[in-house]
Amino acid sequence: MRSKKSLMALGAGAAALTLGLSACSGDSSESNDGGGSSGPEVEVFTWWAAGSEKAGLDALVSVFNEQHPDLEFVNGAVAGGAGSAAKDLLQSRLQAGDAPDTFQAHAGAELQDYIDAAQIQDVSDLYSEFGLTDAFPADLIDRLTVDGAIYSVPSNIHRANVVWASPAVLEEAGLDPEAEYESIDDWIVALDAVQETGKTPLSVATTWTQVHLLETVLLSSLGAEDYNGLWDGSTDWESSEVTTALENFEIIMGYTNDDRDGLDWPDATQQIIDGQAAFNVMGDWAEAAFAEAGATSPEDYIYFPVPGTAGVFDFLADSFTLPVGAPNEDGAKAWLETVGSAEGQAAFNKAKGSIPARTDADTSDFSPYQQSAIEAWGSDVIVSSLAHGAATPVATLNQVSDATSKFTTGASDLATFQSELAAAVAG
Repeated sequence: MRSKKSLMALGAGAAALTLGLSACSGDSSESNDGGGSSGPEVEVFTWWAAGSEKAGLDALVSVFNEQHPDLEFVNGAVAGGAGSAAKDLLQSRLQAGDAPDTFQAHAGAELQDYIDAAQIQDVSDLYSEFGLTDAFPADLIDRLTVDGAIYSVPSNIHRANVVWASPAVLEEAGLDPEAEYESIDDWIVALDAVQETGKTPLSVATTWTQVHLLETVLLSSLGAEDYNGLWDGSTDWESSEVTTALENFEIIMGYTNDDRDGLDWPDATQQIIDGQAAFNVMGDWAEAAFAEAGATSPEDYIYFPVPGTAGVFDFLADSFTLPVGAPNEDGAKAWLETVGSAEGQAAFNKAKGSIPARTDADTSDFSPYQQSAIEAWGSDVIVSSLAHGAATPVATLNQVSDATSKFTTGASDLATFQSELAAAVAG
């Protein structure tokens, strides 16, 4: 068997993007929790190491084992919020010529760094071979295409601009759980009411979740067109409109929990489940976390688009690549086939809380939230997520994250924050 590297468990924290990583080597059979055959190995590198994310991976592995019983799945998962630790280790491995057979990445601009470094291969031919060109929406194919080539196969579609809320905490604050908030200003009134009760108005966690919150506030304050302009250069980062958006972010951060930098997203979501906080802004992977906790009814939790973003779908997608130098390239292609299959997408997304990228996957037994997301994906204006790799390359996101951490920990003021964001995106 080939020797594989695995990352020791890392604690989450505000400096997650710059943590030093420790690796140890071991027999790859120790990483195989997918069952199946003892045939040729396929190392699949992800950050789906726990909770609902691992449940989704396990469901996908089950389909892979059925479709390719001659191959042995090797779990290369690395823990760390939003993949920050995994991406650091992955880059070290790629630079050392120790590529996994396939690795998870966010579809969109995040792939640009790998493309520029010639670390991943064009998989356009596989789209024809696996029938994916017709199975995926044309808009999605366009977002995946870079200079006429496609470099990954998406496993899902996630929505980032979702508020999850505790009806019990809202009622305790004298708020109607069915109330709609048309704008950030309207929402701040509700946040203020919750604060009067002593509960946390808005739960948030470490830096990447704060960047996630930031992107939704930018989207709400600017609107879809000007939000898109932040990434194509048509919206001035130094403008008064962006200043107003950042002021809104500053106000909203004032309603969040003091222990945020020591938490990761499941901890912030758990505060909603436990009735400790009223609201949480998180992608719809949180849907699976609620289900896992036994919260399955509108009495347990509610959800709605971030105020001011109704009719907009803040998009991201997990996807898998074919690395240059993959030890088992045929095995990697087999994994990509399963990832793109209707059976794989149905099993994976039902467990993870997201929706299939394919239009023909069976979603009849998906949750009410997922049904609403499928409808929104088909009708809403689509924008690309900042925090999850769809809008910017990794290097830009790292700089945005550093600037955000400085600002939310009090190490910079708003004017400095705005100028650092402008510099990060300008490159």
